Amino acid sequence: MSDTHKGQCFCGAVEIEVTGEPAGMGYCHCESCRHWSAGPVNAFTLWDPDRVKVVKGEEHLLQYNKTENTDRKWCAKCGGHVMAGHPGLKLIDVYAAIIPSVEFEPGIHVNYAETVLPMKDGLPKMKDFPSEFGGSGEVVPE
Repeated sequence: MSDTHKGQCFCGAVEIEVTGEPAGMGYCHCESCRHWSAGPVNAFTLWDPDRVKVVKGEEHLLQYNKTENTDRKWCAKCGGHVMAGHPGLKLIDVYAAIIPSVEFEPGIHVNYAETVLPMKDGLPKMKDFPSEFGGSGEVVPE
């Protein structure tokens, strides 16, 4: 993987760069992510905040907080989703689809108890979150 990866919103008005390696990658199956993404599952890449930079169009980013756990950001011009901050985890989820040069190598499924799209891929399926992230740490069957 190259050290710096560029991504953008749907229209290109907002551009970001991520540097180095993600802290983790996987799939979230929670109702909130499904509803936000308008899809059955969200593919995430987690980054340390100092490795994520908005390089163009920061004035076009809007933010919504349904809960204190997630700062969702999108482009005001096109509505394209860009990232979600997770203050409690001190990580930023840059949606995998907007950084195509990052090879997506998922390692886990979170909130699998809420899935509407069962995926048989051999990866661990967490009922909610790993215990180190405040979840039960319970693994559920594929």
